[in-house]
Amino acid sequence: MSSSASTRASSRAERKTAADTGSGQGQPLRASAQERSRNERSDSRMTQSPQPSTSGTTHRRAASGTQRTNRGVEERRTERVHVTTRETLSKRTRSPDRRTAPSSHPVERPRPAEPSRTYSEDPRPKSRVEAPEVPWLPEVSLIPHTTAPLASRISIPPLASQAPQALQPKPLHELSLEVQEAAILEDLLMVFMGYEGQYIRFSKNYNPSVEKDRLAGPGYKILPGLDPSLQDLTTTMLKMATHYGAIEAFVEVQSREEFGAVNHALCAAIRKLLHDYLILIAQLETQFLTNPSFTLHVLNLHTLPTSHMMFQVYSLAHAILKRNSLLEEDLEDSDDGLDDIENILETLREEGELGPGNIPGKKICKGGSVLGLITKRLETMSGDPAARSLLTSLLRDASRPYMMMLNEWLHHGSIKDPHAEFLVREQKSIRRERLEEDYTDEYWERRYTIRDNDVPPQLEDVKDKVLLAGKYLNVVRECGGVDVSKDVTDVPRSFDDNRFLDNVNSAYAHANESLLQLLLTTHALPARLRSLKHYFFLDRSDFFSSFLELGNSELSKPVKKVNTNKLQSLLDIVLRQPGSVAAQDPFKEDIKIEMNEVSLTNSLTRVVNISGIEQGESLQTPATAQPSNESDKAAIGFTSLQLDYSVPFPVSLVISRKTVWRYQALFRYLLSLRYLENQLLTSWQTHNRAASWSHKSSNKEIELLKRRVFTLRARMLVFVQQLLYFCTAEVIEPNWQALMARLNAKEDGKGGPPPVRTVDELMQDHVDFLDTCLKECMLTNSRLLRVHSKLMQTCTLFASYTGHLSRELERTDPDLAGAEKPAHMNQSQWARYQTHRSQRQGDSTSNPPGTEDARLEKMWEIVKKCEFHFSRHLQILLDSLNHYAATETVVLLGLCARLSTANQGTQYSGLKADGDAAVQA
Repeated sequence: MSSSASTRASSRAERKTAADTGSGQGQPLRASAQERSRNERSDSRMTQSPQPSTSGTTHRRAASGTQRTNRGVEERRTERVHVTTRETLSKRTRSPDRRTAPSSHPVERPRPAEPSRTYSEDPRPKSRVEAPEVPWLPEVSLIPHTTAPLASRISIPPLASQAPQALQPKPLHELSLEVQEAAILEDLLMVFMGYEGQYIRFSKNYNPSVEKDRLAGPGYKILPGLDPSLQDLTTTMLKMATHYGAIEAFVEVQSREEFGAVNHALCAAIRKLLHDYLILIAQLETQFLTNPSFTLHVLNLHTLPTSHMMFQVYSLAHAILKRNSLLEEDLEDSDDGLDDIENILETLREEGELGPGNIPGKKICKGGSVLGLITKRLETMSGDPAARSLLTSLLRDASRPYMMMLNEWLHHGSIKDPHAEFLVREQKSIRRERLEEDYTDEYWERRYTIRDNDVPPQLEDVKDKVLLAGKYLNVVRECGGVDVSKDVTDVPRSFDDNRFLDNVNSAYAHANESLLQLLLTTHALPARLRSLKHYFFLDRSDFFSSFLELGNSELSKPVKKVNTNKLQSLLDIVLRQPGSVAAQDPFKEDIKIEMNEVSLTNSLTRVVNISGIEQGESLQTPATAQPSNESDKAAIGFTSLQLDYSVPFPVSLVISRKTVWRYQALFRYLLSLRYLENQLLTSWQTHNRAASWSHKSSNKEIELLKRRVFTLRARMLVFVQQLLYFCTAEVIEPNWQALMARLNAKEDGKGGPPPVRTVDELMQDHVDFLDTCLKECMLTNSRLLRVHSKLMQTCTLFASYTGHLSRELERTDPDLAGAEKPAHMNQSQWARYQTHRSQRQGDSTSNPPGTEDARLEKMWEIVKKCEFHFSRHLQILLDSLNHYAATETVVLLGLCARLSTANQGTQYSGLKADGDAAVQA
């Protein structure tokens, strides 16, 4: 025991002598430790590389393992005269006196060449002047600048394994337990800051120059020879060093520009944690240098909370890196490709360059996805108070830029999202200026959409309100109704604010009210709708009857020969005629004439047969999908005429191209019924005024034929008029009144119709009104369309065949073939007939014998065929109407009752079974 005490006393005396020769060595050591904790470790990487020092005052690690022993402490211990206090010496667990082999030259121990003397296998003694001629002087350099402004630009220091043999430390198995602990403590403090120690070094499979290795975190290995009592505890504590290295690399990578503002804010919050972490390491180093009772177990106890915090941050960073495909491939589907393509196209339109964030196929976890990962992990770790507090703080800091974008969208209707991370995607290529030329509703449907995979969980339930609030305000802003220069104040800045949901709801209510008032009051939407009703639904259409009369010659031509400019001029003249209902219409300039070569039936059939229409696709299938019928080729102006209506922004959001198409379909249907009615009325006039029809023939067969023709004409006229009345008076008008009642309703609580509260309700009500009209007018059912088309063709064929029948009657009736006046014809009728007959060119008053019967038989065949087709298809229509009245809409039941009168007295009167009707159809 006395020999041990004497040995410790002599070692202390030696350290006292060394401290006297280099008394300035202890204080700069502490200063350098604190300086490393305050500064970023970019500078410390330059000074911590294991290289020999040429100055006696710089810090060197001796082979004994007491490299960081504070000599000022030894001086203090000597001055307190603790040499004779054996009990005090025994309590110093990390005292350098416990070296196994005291040096014979204690004064020369700190020299750089001495460690090689005890470690080198060369038995020959080396003199101090035999130091290496070329000392190992590793250098650092600046690396290229990245888009991360705070990323380190200093190259990676060389590995400890690359140092020369002269700088290698003394093997651990040659050191005592106390010295091993002191050496491991010093190495751990270095490793905790991301550097290699003398005995703790990077694993062989870790390359600090590879970004993926740095993001995964460095692995560490301990040189052999460490006591097992220290091995397990040291290995456990090394996990925190691995986590710190990975987090530091994560901050540098995720701070790049292409990862977005949310990642930048998250990295800034993590950087604050790393700053506090380095302060802790500096404090621990001070304890290591000044506290004699500071052991490995004490270090472990001090770092346990921090290690848990670093593990939580590391796990979060690891999840984000997986989503970014920087560590492992993430197989989750994402719609980032759409953003990439749109960003690339937009950049090329603006003649810009493709940035890192616009590379197609590169998945980046940013914005709402990052917030979603933090929120999901926060829910998972809700039972851990420390982890919950940490993740709550990170979520609050990371969500601040996202909340700024959200408030800007909710209160100004604009998106400031340079990194495409907000939940609302803006397609900048769709601009309001293009609406005047290319009249589409893409501005409302496709300019702003939701990134479904990037919605934060906090906004999942209100994402539709967020989208609509911004869209509403955007429209108002484009019309000059929102001051975008005004700062948004007194709004929540994080998701955990109690006013968060109230802010979204109030912004949605304000935006909706602003746009609703803009449409209804400023831009007179009800007046626009009434104007559309006048033109497209032929409401009080005296002007349109005049237009059809004036343009009859032009509209009777084939569609390819119709002069639309002439028709437009005629329409303008009629609309400006005083006394017309359209003369006082302020929107009459917006109505235009155009021709549609595709027949109404084919156009509607194409739409009905489309199983689903993708967003942005045309309503009609390509022409190659369904070849044109003969009716399309023989189309004339009357069957191809349709109106177009120009609507300015923002009313075009409600009266969009899709709604205008519905107006056009209903207009063409009503026009076809009106045109067929005029044709049948013209036939009625011919039957009443022409001598061949009006006089009573002596031939009873001919007289019977006339009665059959008159009856068939009357049945067809009843069918057309009842159908026209049903569509206008029982379908369009009631639905129109219901729409206007909702539009003009007030919150009076008296049981009236509920008022329109939102713009989307208004748009949906308008579309529902048109869809209901199309459905109840039988334009959305392919079976009813086919039957209706055959009935219209039969009626048209019969009306157009009236002239031919009149000429055949003149040739067949024996009363009209002679030169004498028939007995049942008065003098004026005979004179008129004689004049009419003399005007016909090539008319022969005499017929070959036997031709009258042949002509009469031919006429009977034509009449019976028209009668058969009309009666049969009308009965099929009636059976179908009964079926759909029972299964879909009861409104068709009234039409069925009226149309059944047209089939009374025929063999097809009465109801058929649904199966029979289906077979007949």
